[in-house]
Amino acid sequence: MITSIPIEAVEQQLLQQLSSFFFLSKKDSLLISEKMGGVVSRCEYCFSHTKNKYYACGGETYFNPYQSAQYTIFLYFFANTISQDTDNRLLADKLYYLNKIMNGCDLYHEVNLPNYFTLDHPVGSVMGRAEYGEGFNFSQNCTVGNNRGIYPYIGQNVYMCANSSIIGNCHIGNNVIIGANSGVKDEDIPDDCMVFGYSPNLIIKRKK
Repeated sequence: MITSIPIEAVEQQLLQQLSSFFFLSKKDSLLISEKMGGVVSRCEYCFSHTKNKYYACGGETYFNPYQSAQYTIFLYFFANTISQDTDNRLLADKLYYLNKIMNGCDLYHEVNLPNYFTLDHPVGSVMGRAEYGEGFNFSQNCTVGNNRGIYPYIGQNVYMCANSSIIGNCHIGNNVIIGANSGVKDEDIPDDCMVFGYSPNLIIKRKK
């Protein structure tokens, strides 16, 4: 994977960012160094599955920590890796918190987003503990959350346009687009559809 700056510089920058807001122990710093390679590999796999021009350079997967959408994904993967692989929950919390501070996006480290997903201008978005299919994509001010403790199931290649939401007991099929300013609540959406409006008065159109 091509990087805009050496991975070692990305690591030092991340440590400096964390230290600017939180107390960082020696154990924290060692874990950051230990997990950096694995996190970068997760980013490479994720970025390689999108045709978005902001994730490639000259046909090769490209990591630029100064591209905020990429860095949002990087920080999520780092927090999630620490949460899953270690007992250092506080460091996972710090990484999650740093992501909110820097990018205004709420991707909690215990939420299992898919191995490859993309986001465009994700400011104000909150992704809850749903089951997400590969190829998930969301934009600004999107919400995935529960209703009465029940979270959605989201299929593959689902795209959430700006200001859309998926709430509660929903089964969203594959290749679905949730239109801008639309909300699905406690409803199922079949494969290959476009959704407009708000539950229970949704307009569902088949994609050609």
